[in-house]
Amino acid sequence: MKITVTQLTDQLIASYARAGGINHLDGVNLPAKSAIATITVDLLRLLFPGFFDEKTIHSSEIKMETANLMDSVQGRLEDEIHKSLEYSGDATPRNRDLRGEARELTGEFLSKLSAIRELLQTDAEAAFNGDPAALSKEEVIVAYPFIEAIAVQRMAHELYRKQIALIPRLMTEWAHSRTGMDMHPGAKIGTHFFVDHCTGTVIGETSEIGNHVKLYQGVGLVARSLSGGQKLRGTKRHPTIQDHVTIYSGATIVGGETVIGEGSTIGANVFLMHSVPPHSLVLYEEVNVKVLQKRGRDPEAADYQI
Repeated sequence: MKITVTQLTDQLIASYARAGGINHLDGVNLPAKSAIATITVDLLRLLFPGFFDEKTIHSSEIKMETANLMDSVQGRLEDEIHKSLEYSGDATPRNRDLRGEARELTGEFLSKLSAIRELLQTDAEAAFNGDPAALSKEEVIVAYPFIEAIAVQRMAHELYRKQIALIPRLMTEWAHSRTGMDMHPGAKIGTHFFVDHCTGTVIGETSEIGNHVKLYQGVGLVARSLSGGQKLRGTKRHPTIQDHVTIYSGATIVGGETVIGEGSTIGANVFLMHSVPPHSLVLYEEVNVKVLQKRGRDPEAADYQI
């Protein structure tokens, strides 16, 4: 028997009543994911003129191009921040000028872009100087997913500091989906930061990272336990990494009280739950590597096995 559209609709409407916790009906508009994604791309264009544009921008046109793009971003971001304030506000618009607040917050954020560019220049330098495979700084900016990820995180961090709901996380999760690197907007990250290969690296909300820190793929700066749930909100749950630290692939550093002293190196696959003093070398020693002879040298042979 063919099921009708009416029947399908009735089934889904019934589920809305049963599983109401994942509905958002009859409330204020939330910031739109698609709008935040588009705004984030345009913010990257403002940060890296000429790198995220399809057409070449001549220096004689840069002021006009930047002004037009800035005007567009300002209006769209103000609308999304206004939605965020409506969502999180504990006062009604009758006694609180949410539109005025959104306009002010948008202006304050956009005024930080110059300072963010200064930080990103140090990140690009760290990536180029730290990777012999990099042919140029231009290649680093246009091709390395890390640069996109850290640029978005640094912008989102400014909005996070202003306690703007939803938008910072939407921005970093957009970058996460594109780059494979999960950096919470709350993380505090110093200058000359670089994550080689990028994929699978996780940096939690209360992580603090100093200057000249280099990570590799699959590094986790994570909480010791989340069993306390919402009771842990606002506590220091993620580690502190001091200056000039290198952490190799697959290492996991756990806990808000854990401090990795300056100048230290953490080896691959280390699982660390305690602090280490400055200039430490931490290695995972319980590794047994076996080299076995294959049962045949010809992959096409019947007795060839791994």
